[in-house]
This record gives sequence, C-alpha cells and structure tokens, in this order.
Amino acid sequence: MYDFHVGQKVVCINDTFKNVSIDQGIRKGQVYTIRWVGSYRHYVDGDFIGVKLAEIHRGNDDGPEGYGAADMPYRATRFRPLLRDRLSALRDKLIKKPNTRKIEPPARPPVPDFEEPKRKAPVREKEDV
Repeated sequence: MYDFHVGQKVVCINDTFKNVSIDQGIRKGQVYTIRWVGSYRHYVDGDFIGVKLAEIHRGNDDGPEGYGAADMPYRATRFRPLLRDRLSALRDKLIKKPNTRKIEPPARPPVPDFEEPKRKAPVREKEDV
C-alpha cells in the first residue's frame, strides 16, 4: 500500500464500481490532489483507508442506491502516487549498493585472572574402614 498525505498528487488506477450504476466521478488516468486521508468505516463496505479529493466533493449519498454517508471517501487502493519519472522508482531497486559497513565480531567481556582463594579448604584424610 502507498503512503499518502494531504496535498499529494495521485493518479486514478481503478474507476469501476461493482453493483453501482451511479457515476462516482473519478476517471482512470486522471490526476487528483488529496485533501483528506484516513481510516473510514462503512456499514456495507467495512473498514478501509480512504482518500477525499480536492477536485471532487461527493456531497451526501442520499440517492436511491445511496448509503446516507456525507462526502464519502474513495478507497485509497483506487489511486497511486503521481511519479514524475516512472523509471526512477525502479532504478533504486535495481542498483546494488556495495556493503560498506565493516562487520566486526561481537565484543567479549574480559576474562578475570584466576585468583587463589584467601582461605584454603581443609583436606580430609582418607579413612580405612
């Protein structure tokens, strides 16, 4: 999914709506500006990330097929960010950058020198039974 923000230019990539005969106002290939982006809950379509466009104000959805929503957003998946150079997005992925980070072995804690105990433990003598 894309990371949209307000003021961003986007291109419509899907303008078909299933089971809807009313024109929804967006056109495939058309450039729009985002005026709102956020999570939206619709009682028929469920939860989705939606965008509202500066060029289109949908008004109240009170028509015969309407759901009563005020200025309902479009699904964000219907749009993609407008790229000035379409190949630049792919070039970054194709160029293999050399690994300049030097990998060092993990540091080990210093090992203390062995120190004799201050008091010697008594040694048992062997008993014959």
